[in-house]
Amino acid sequence: MYVPSNERYEKMIYRRCGNSGVKLPVLSLGLWHNFGSITPYETQKELLRTAFDCGINHFDLANNYGPPYGEAERNFGRLMDEDWRPYRDELFISTKAGYDMWPGPYGDHGSRKYLISSIDQSLKRMRVDYVDVFYHHRPDPETPIEETMGALDQIVRSGKALYAGISNYGPEQTEAAVRELKRLGTPCLIHQPRYSMLDRHIENGLTDVLRKEKVGCIVFQPLAGGLLTGKYLEGIPADSRMATDSRFLKPGNLTEENVRKIKALKEIADGRGQKLHHLALQWTLRDEVVTSALIGASRPEQILDNVQILSEPPLTEEEIRLIDEILG
Repeated sequence: MYVPSNERYEKMIYRRCGNSGVKLPVLSLGLWHNFGSITPYETQKELLRTAFDCGINHFDLANNYGPPYGEAERNFGRLMDEDWRPYRDELFISTKAGYDMWPGPYGDHGSRKYLISSIDQSLKRMRVDYVDVFYHHRPDPETPIEETMGALDQIVRSGKALYAGISNYGPEQTEAAVRELKRLGTPCLIHQPRYSMLDRHIENGLTDVLRKEKVGCIVFQPLAGGLLTGKYLEGIPADSRMATDSRFLKPGNLTEENVRKIKALKEIADGRGQKLHHLALQWTLRDEVVTSALIGASRPEQILDNVQILSEPPLTEEEIRLIDEILG
């Protein structure tokens, strides 16, 4: 039987999520790539145990995480029964719906039909009575925002989720969603966008909206899919994700411009006596409008490595200025 570390909450930094009572660890664990059929079940178990022992109590899923679709939630359900049920009240569990999940017109996008069917399926796969936050995974321009946010409101009021969130929404879409949820009486807790040194699009209005509306922010791909680990500076390793599964990290992302930036960033990290990906994570968290950064891992050692940033010196204003010059 798993017995977690008694020191787990002494090791982690927690930030308040917007204007809510929720605090999240500055590093959270995403169950996107490595909790489907391609990863041994015992490895998945060790990943979650290692994360929790480090104070990472937020596990992030979605209905179509796998592969195949739904497999990450199914595996999490098994793990819930074997390890996590005694600690459910210490966990902050999220899932999402908004991308394709099953055939036909009701298995995608943002209708009330899809979202409510999806949360019901997710709860069964995950073997839990509720999730802590349920996200609409992407905006749907063909469905009225009132219908999509109304479904989130209904899901929260039904007790199937404690909080509502949105993901991949632009600034204007976020304002509309936040306004509608506020009108319904179910405030938007959190927004989940993509953000890294190589993808700063959220700085073009979205972070201003989140700050103004006091909505939390948890970012995914803070290491740009692995580019900011430095592993691709000498080409594409044969065992890398870019070589073996290029659906989400394509060789085309390895541009001369990106390589130039990554090499310059590595010089700053080296000057700090720091690993490049540690610098990238610290930079992502430099502004507390970002509540948490989602990390992925295929080995427990990667989680232990990432949490080292908690004891490393923060970036100075001069270092942030130099990084801005590099990134352009």
